[in-house]
Amino acid sequence: MSEQDNLQNADGKNEVNDAANTPSETTTNAQEATQETVNETDNEVQETATETETSAETTTATNEDDAVINEIDDANAEDAEDEGNSERHTIEEKDYHSMSLDELVIELEKLVKNEKVQAIKSHVEGIKNEFNTKFNTLLEEKKEEFIAQGGNVIDFHYSNPLKRNFNDTFKEYRSKLNAHYKGIEKNLKDNLNVRLEIIEDIKTLINNDESMNTKYKSFKDIQDRWKNAGPIPRDKYNNAWNSYHFNVEKFYDLLHLDRDLRDKDFAHNLDKKTKIIERAEELAQDDNINRSFRELQVLHKLWKEDLGPVAKEHREVIWDRFKAATKVINDKRQDYFANLDKLYEKNLEVKHGIIAKIEEKANEAVKSHSGWQNAIKTIEALREEFFKAGKVPIKVNEATWAKFKDAVRDFNKKKNAFYKDLKKDQYDNLEKKLALIKIAEDNKDSDDFEATTPLMKKIQGDWKRIGHVPRKDSDKIWKQFKSACNGYFDRIHAKRNEASEEEEKAYTEKEALLAEVKTVKLAGEQKADLATIKEYIAKWKTIGRVPGKKRKIEGDFNTALDGLFKTLDMNKTEVEMIKFENKLQDLATASDSRVLDNERSFIRKKVDEIKGEINQLENNLLFFKHADDKNPLVKSVHDNIKRHKESLVIWNSKLKKIKELYKPKPTPAPENPEPDAQSE
Repeated sequence: MSEQDNLQNADGKNEVNDAANTPSETTTNAQEATQETVNETDNEVQETATETETSAETTTATNEDDAVINEIDDANAEDAEDEGNSERHTIEEKDYHSMSLDELVIELEKLVKNEKVQAIKSHVEGIKNEFNTKFNTLLEEKKEEFIAQGGNVIDFHYSNPLKRNFNDTFKEYRSKLNAHYKGIEKNLKDNLNVRLEIIEDIKTLINNDESMNTKYKSFKDIQDRWKNAGPIPRDKYNNAWNSYHFNVEKFYDLLHLDRDLRDKDFAHNLDKKTKIIERAEELAQDDNINRSFRELQVLHKLWKEDLGPVAKEHREVIWDRFKAATKVINDKRQDYFANLDKLYEKNLEVKHGIIAKIEEKANEAVKSHSGWQNAIKTIEALREEFFKAGKVPIKVNEATWAKFKDAVRDFNKKKNAFYKDLKKDQYDNLEKKLALIKIAEDNKDSDDFEATTPLMKKIQGDWKRIGHVPRKDSDKIWKQFKSACNGYFDRIHAKRNEASEEEEKAYTEKEALLAEVKTVKLAGEQKADLATIKEYIAKWKTIGRVPGKKRKIEGDFNTALDGLFKTLDMNKTEVEMIKFENKLQDLATASDSRVLDNERSFIRKKVDEIKGEINQLENNLLFFKHADDKNPLVKSVHDNIKRHKESLVIWNSKLKKIKELYKPKPTPAPENPEPDAQSE
């Protein structure tokens, strides 16, 4: 609980106790001192009629003090109409200028949802002004981009979910505010009637014939009723308060006839006002300027509205003391605003520096999309930095904002010009990609996988190299191209899966045939045994290909054949060619033509290696030209040469055989030949 709350609570208790303890003989004392009091009153009535605490204090205040007091009185008059106005001081007013659009929307939603609608008017207005300023700037930029891209200004339309959210929340605020004012309108009128009745009750109290003690008790009840009467219309506040205070003064004039009551009340008011002064002096030491000034307003309201006058000899002293504390707080407040101006000047320097960076960026010669994207990110960061730099002096605020907008606009113009040219390139790219789509769709159903697969892979690579197309077409043409390519390759995968089943079946059959070959018993007659071996080879060829990862079975079959051939008295070359023809048949049926190419390359390399070995051995014989052929070393070289030449015959035969597979098959000439497609 704050000290002013303690003052109010203590005030209520003490007044009741003071009234209860008023001596019963007050009336007698008043009668005995009538003449003396009347004489004194003659002098004091004139003072009291014109010298309320406020009027006496105001006449001695300087013009500067008057301005401070008037500012406080005006604020209290505003609070008198709407209790929510006092609560607005407790709501933090943030730096809305530094907030982004989405942050402003979030802040508005939070205020409308969590705070009393009558207390957030200034906050909402601040948010609305910043949001509209920033959104209008964004709108201008979007319009410039639209026009730069060839659009007509009459067709421009821009929609943003943030704007919709802001409008919806602001409508909710206006609706709540209207409902609030409709609700309080009757209360304000009713409260005004109550206060006018209280004023009439004071007038009646002054003129009735009751004892002074009874009147005093009734007066205290009237004061309590006035404190709790509630807010009234602002335009009626000053008149109502002046009328009330005038009649309170008249009552105190009457009270002067009873010194004991008067002195007791003066003492009570002095005690309360002293506590108010002490609290004001504490606030003068507080570093939170805004909070101190807000509470000072409350103290002035208590001083003016809740408490009566003090003894004449104390009036000027306590008012001067209260005024001095008020001046300290106000001076600190003025210093705060003076320092704030210095801070605003520093903010202005920072913002000028940011604007200079934006202008420098706008003058850079950027020639690539990536370069412009980096520049855009830099400008966005500078924009954020500009908004977060804080407020600038009001006198240059508009000029600074205009300079900032001009710098950003210059950057956007150059950016838009670049992308306008880029868009032409994008339409060229679109035409190229549409041509690739046509190729993909024309070939997606082709069964010539060997010729079509390289083509489809090539156009996929071409697609990646072409570059960007207009955004509105990008997804559409990519889906079209992707669908055609995927359709083709899905067919290949399906074909491969189908072939895999056949190859697994072939492997099972070859496995059984290999087992049979391993256990076969030859008759011992060369022709019959050779026929048997060739029959197994023929059966093996008819079975077909096996899965690539299980092709080891081909080598196992050749090893089994080697075992059979060893039992026959046959020429080695003939045996090797029989086995090679079997292998060649398998290579020729492979789906990948590179397999056959690799085999041919391997045989050529082998032929070259053997020829090289023979040449080397024959050169070595030159060292032994005078040696006898029976020399073991010479004999070894001759044997080696003979073995390599026999091997060369076999490998040359294999090379000749594989070359035959590459000879093109003659095609018959058409009966009615068409003209050449390129003859035109």
